[in-house]
Amino acid sequence: MKYWLMKTEPGCFSIDDLMAAPQQQTSWDGVRNYQARNFMRDEMEIGDLVLFYHSVTKPSVVGIAKVVRESYPDHSAWDPLDQHYDPRSTPEKPLWFMVDIQFVEKFAQPLSLAVLRGIPGLEGMELLRKGSRLSVMPVTKKHFDLILDLSKA
Repeated sequence: MKYWLMKTEPGCFSIDDLMAAPQQQTSWDGVRNYQARNFMRDEMEIGDLVLFYHSVTKPSVVGIAKVVRESYPDHSAWDPLDQHYDPRSTPEKPLWFMVDIQFVEKFAQPLSLAVLRGIPGLEGMELLRKGSRLSVMPVTKKHFDLILDLSKA
C-alpha cells in the first residue's frame, strides 16, 4: 500500500461533496500536471490511502479517501465544454488519466498547513516544501501515520 495527498479547492469539490457523492466516491479528473498525472497513471493502486487536502482559503488536511479504481483515461479532456478540455488528448491517444477515490473519514478538526509546518516529524513532507504546487503527491507512511494520529488528538 502507498500513501498520497490530493489537493482540491473546496469551492470546486470538497470532502463534503465526496461524502455526498453516490457510493461516496468520484473520479479524480481534471489533473493537468504531468508529474501528478504520472503518479496517478503509473503508481496509484486500489487500496492506496489518500490525505484529502483543501487548498486556498484555509489550506488543511480534512480527511482520508482511498483509491478504488486504478488509472484510466480522463474523458473530461475530450469535452470542449469542460473546463479541463485539452484538444491534444483524444480517446485514441489519451494524454490525461484519472483514478476513482472513495470517502473513508472526515477529520473532526481540519489540520491546517500552518499547524502541520510546526509538527516535529513532518520535516521533508512534500506538501510542506516551499513552492510545492502538485495536486497529487506521494506521502511517506511515517508522515501519513503522524497526520492520522494528529487528527485523533
